[in-house]
Amino acid sequence: MLEREVMEFDVVIVGGGPAGLSSACRIMQLAQEQEKEVSVCLVEKGSEVGAHILSGAVVDPIALNELFPNWKEMGAPLNTQVNVDELHWLHDDQVSRQFSNWMIPQTMHNEGNYVISLGNLCRWLAERAEELGVEIFPGFSAASVAYDENGHVEGIITGDMGVAADGAEKDGYMQGMLLKAKYTVFAEGCRGHLGKQLIQHFSLDKHSDPQHYGLGIKELWDVPAEQSKPGTVIHTAGWPLGSEAGGGGFLYHLENNQVVVGLITDLNYKNPFLSPYDEFQRYKHHPLISTHLKGGKRVSYGARAIAKGGLRSLPEMVFEGGVLIGCDAGTLNPGKIKGTHTAMKTGILAAESIVSALSTENAEKKLTDFKEAFDASWVGEELQKTRNFVPVMHKLGTFFGGAYNWVDQNLCSGALPFNFTDVIPDYATLEAAEKHQKIDYPKPDGLLSFDKLSSVFLSNTNHEEDQPSHLQLKDANVPIQQNLPKYAEPAQRYCPAGVYEVVEKDNESIFQVNSQNCIHCKTCDIKDPAQNITWVTPEGSGGPNYPNM
Repeated sequence: MLEREVMEFDVVIVGGGPAGLSSACRIMQLAQEQEKEVSVCLVEKGSEVGAHILSGAVVDPIALNELFPNWKEMGAPLNTQVNVDELHWLHDDQVSRQFSNWMIPQTMHNEGNYVISLGNLCRWLAERAEELGVEIFPGFSAASVAYDENGHVEGIITGDMGVAADGAEKDGYMQGMLLKAKYTVFAEGCRGHLGKQLIQHFSLDKHSDPQHYGLGIKELWDVPAEQSKPGTVIHTAGWPLGSEAGGGGFLYHLENNQVVVGLITDLNYKNPFLSPYDEFQRYKHHPLISTHLKGGKRVSYGARAIAKGGLRSLPEMVFEGGVLIGCDAGTLNPGKIKGTHTAMKTGILAAESIVSALSTENAEKKLTDFKEAFDASWVGEELQKTRNFVPVMHKLGTFFGGAYNWVDQNLCSGALPFNFTDVIPDYATLEAAEKHQKIDYPKPDGLLSFDKLSSVFLSNTNHEEDQPSHLQLKDANVPIQQNLPKYAEPAQRYCPAGVYEVVEKDNESIFQVNSQNCIHCKTCDIKDPAQNITWVTPEGSGGPNYPNM
């Protein structure tokens, strides 16, 4: 057995998203201010920083203002400020009604925000981090958590490279490295696989409601110049999801004659025949949406789960040797439907706690001052005000829950003295197929709506073919023996990339896993009713390569 190579740093950060990069930048800023030597390493599983980043994205610049007050002069890619901000209720596939501005919850107003590519912002932040002295390793997945003899986190182990599907070592095999750190920051994004393990290992969620999720599916379109309206932001509720699921749609105009369009489907839906992907394809045919897309060309596609439970579902974020930040913990503000600014702020707060600890002799391994700083910050205040936003929608539905949230946010600043909870995990809400009718989705027309495989092609997804599957079944018999008869095997429909199929071979049903198609949305890990599917990192750089998402 080869002895594992070890590299030691003061801080190791897992994930090159807005949270991890903000933390890296802030650590180095503080180190320079205090004239301290601090070594920081950031590992990113994508082929480059930004390759796996997908978000709407309308961004509140409040955290960026703190991190780089002169970001405009520095050339940060926030070029398009919101100038039209609309919310519509879609009654059916033809009719819509725009809400008056006063009818929209205050948290959902977008004055002062920017329509951006979050991937491009992360690329820009990575450049700033490297200028400050951070070592960034793209194409390296964090495969497992490393613990010391006391059970404290002491870093991470990167994934082995060059392992065949049968576990054999191929030519060019390279064993993963142990990256040791005094403190490790986990910033993997929603449903991070190490974050999930850490929450279980340290029982970080023992005082929390279960996390709740949505699946966001998004496309990027080039549109004719005469249709381009940079800064236009449209959100919708109602159709096509209607009573079947919570969630809503969005359409934003970027610069360079580009439009992003997407649909978020809450993953607590009951009907096993519902397909978020096909609901999104229907959505684009609504006249309110199709008007912006006709004559355009679809240039990119992607999907990603969103942690939307808010404060009620937030686990404890610190533990001996490390901290969970951003969407790895679930800090998205559901009232704003935004998580970038909160992720960045948690990264900044983690950096400040870490640098303080590194400056203290015999500092504790647990960053005990982080929670107090978090609660006292504007991010803690935001999440406190919107603590009921999601559970009340789950209890009362989109319309009446929305009415409650309007009163709570607009008239009472989130201070109504009621506490709503939702303790049913999203995977447990699925009902038996016999209670529901199969949904007959229209065939894609190739102009506004498309099939899954052509969509996956636009995500530039690639995985080394001969490698162990990163979609692990605890019991290979469950899909056919349990999920198929009870739920008509819903993985065929909740996956937005055609990863899971039930195929007939020799008069026998076979559960087929096309792991090559996986775009790392994590929906299967969340929604499988048997909790039989575990998503782990594939070989480094595997997955989508999003250019401008």
